[in-house]
Amino acid sequence: MIIDFHTHIFPEKIQTARENYFPGEPAFKLLYHSPKSRMVSAEDMIASMNENGVDKSVVFGFPWENRQHLQNHNDYIIDAVAKFPDRLIGFGCLSPYMKYGAAEVQRCLGNGLSGIGELAFYQSGIDKEAVESLEPVMEICRQKNVPVLIHTNEPVGHAYPGKTPITLGQIYSLVKAFPENKIVLAHWGGGIFFFNLLKKEVKASLKNVYVDTAASPFLYDPEIYAAAVRFAGKDKILFGSDFPLIPPARYFNELEKTGLSKASIDNICGRNAKQLLHL
Repeated sequence: MIIDFHTHIFPEKIQTARENYFPGEPAFKLLYHSPKSRMVSAEDMIASMNENGVDKSVVFGFPWENRQHLQNHNDYIIDAVAKFPDRLIGFGCLSPYMKYGAAEVQRCLGNGLSGIGELAFYQSGIDKEAVESLEPVMEICRQKNVPVLIHTNEPVGHAYPGKTPITLGQIYSLVKAFPENKIVLAHWGGGIFFFNLLKKEVKASLKNVYVDTAASPFLYDPEIYAAAVRFAGKDKILFGSDFPLIPPARYFNELEKTGLSKASIDNICGRNAKQLLHL
C-alpha cells in the first residue's frame, strides 16, 4: 500500500478567487500570490492518485488566521474524507497561535479526522512563544494518540517562499517539549535526524519523531534517502509529495535509483504511515 502523507487540497471558491483571501493572511499571500502556485480539489487529488498509483493520501488545508476561513477549509477536508473514505485521510489544520485552537482540534478529530497538520510558523520560526502556543493542541493529540505534522525546513541554503526563519535548536526544543507526542516533521525535519549520531540524549528525544519527504526533489539530492535510512531509521520516514507542488511519480523515480532495499522503500512509501495512522 502506497500512502502519501503530505498533500494539500482547496475548495473551488478559494481556487477561483484566491485574491479574496489575501487580506489579513500574509502567509497565504506569500505562498499563493502567484497564479503558478497550484491548488487542487479532492477530486483532482483522487485523479492524481489513480494516475500515480497512490492508494491513500493524507490531505489537509491551510493554517488560516481567520477563524471562518479555517473552519470552512477544515469542513471541506471533513467532507472530502466522507466522500472518499477509502482513499483520503484527513488532518485538521489551524494557526497555532489561535486562542480557540484546542476547540478546533477537538471539533476536527470529533468529525472523523485522523491527525493535525500541517502546522506552520511561517512568520516567526518555532520560538519559545510558538512552542508554548502548541501546548493545548499537543495535549489533546497526545491523549487521543494521533500524529501532529509540523512544517520545518533546512536552516541554510537558498531562499524560497515558505522557508521559515527556523533553527535546528528550535526544532529540537519543540520535540523535547512534547516527548510523548507522535510528531511528523515535514521536509526531512530540516536535517535534525543527522544528530541521532550523538551519543547522548538525542536518540531518546527523537524516539517518537518521524520525518516526511515533502518537496525533497526541490531541496535535496536523492542520496538523502539512504542517509535518512541510516541515521533516522527506515521506520521513521514517511513518503510525502507535497502535491500539487510535485507529483508522486517523481519521488518514485528517485527512490528506484537510491539502491535501498525493497523493504526500506516499502516502509517509506506506506508501511510506516499505515502503522502510525493505525490503519
